[in-house]
This record gives sequence, C-alpha cells and structure tokens, in this order.
Amino acid sequence: MPRIDIAAIDWAGGSGYPAPFAARVAGRFRKRLGNAAGLTQFGVNLTRLEPGAMSALRHWHENEDEFVYVLEGELVLVEEGGETRLTPGDAAAFKAGVANGHHLVNRSDRPALYLEIGTRAARERAHYPDDDLAAVKDAGGYRFTRKDGTPLG
Repeated sequence: MPRIDIAAIDWAGGSGYPAPFAARVAGRFRKRLGNAAGLTQFGVNLTRLEPGAMSALRHWHENEDEFVYVLEGELVLVEEGGETRLTPGDAAAFKAGVANGHHLVNRSDRPALYLEIGTRAARERAHYPDDDLAAVKDAGGYRFTRKDGTPLG
C-alpha cells in the first residue's frame, strides 16, 4: 500500500455550500487524504477546526455513512439529542438513513484536529434540519436546492 505524504498535501479551506451558508463553515480546513490516494468508494479527510468554527451545517445523509475520530483538541458534537464533548481518542459515527442532524463545533480557544471518513454514494440526499437547504447528488453531480427541491436564489 503506498504511503501518503500528508505533509505534502495542502490544507484546503472553503466550502461547497452556496452563499450565504458557506460563510458559516469559515475556519474549517481539510487535507483530502482519500483523494490524494485515489480512493473512490469512501473519503478520508484530516480536518482542522479553528476556535469558533463548525464542521458543516447540521445535517444527515440518506445514503452515506460518516465516522469521525478526534486526534487533538476539544469538539462539541451537536445532534438532535443534545450536545456531547469529544476529546482525543473519542469517535462518533452516523449511519446512513438515520435522521439525526449533526455537526461538530470548536468552542475552545485552540484548534482541533480530527479524521472524517465517509461513504461516496453514487446517489445521495443530505438534509439540513436548521436551514431551508438540501443537497442532492446524482449522475449530474452535487447541487443544492431548497428543501422542497426548488432552486436557490
């Protein structure tokens, strides 16, 4: 198995979310390890959240599993049932199809580092319970709409 030179992979900031949602994940940076290795069935990211940053808008997936493992710092997992503090060595998993909107927030004064691993399903729909937003993935790629399917804007 080829070694991945993690130090050679640039941190990528930004988001695929449309405005005004993209600004809410400012302070999130990823090294896309799975992409660097050419993986196609699942993604692996080394993710850094700066103080005050969030991992994503609170969401859940119909067809994609997600897994996170905290390496450094402290994060708060926010989900339907409340909040849970995560520290190095803690993990959380989100099974596809379970309507449990979730995201991570760094409420500390130091950056946090974690691994995120997730399925790359050919067809997907992500739900955002706090926002009038949906993400749909099909043969045409990913696109964002309102919850009812109408275009944004």
